[in-house]
Amino acid sequence: MEGTIKNLVSDKEFGFISVEGEEKDLFFHKNEVKEVAFEDLSVGDKVSFEKADSPKGPNATNVTRI
Repeated sequence: MEGTIKNLVSDKEFGFISVEGEEKDLFFHKNEVKEVAFEDLSVGDKVSFEKADSPKGPNATNVTRI
């Protein structure tokens, strides 16, 4: 899937990805960012990812900047 980084919470090391056609933004954690450092991501960056389910709801895994 593809989306756009909507929000980054740097001090807590997580963010949210907005996906066209999806009602809710997807959470992602720093540990799921691949090929680039979490600190190098910016709001508005286009990313690709896989959608996974967790006990707290859907989230993004294998996040890579496009």
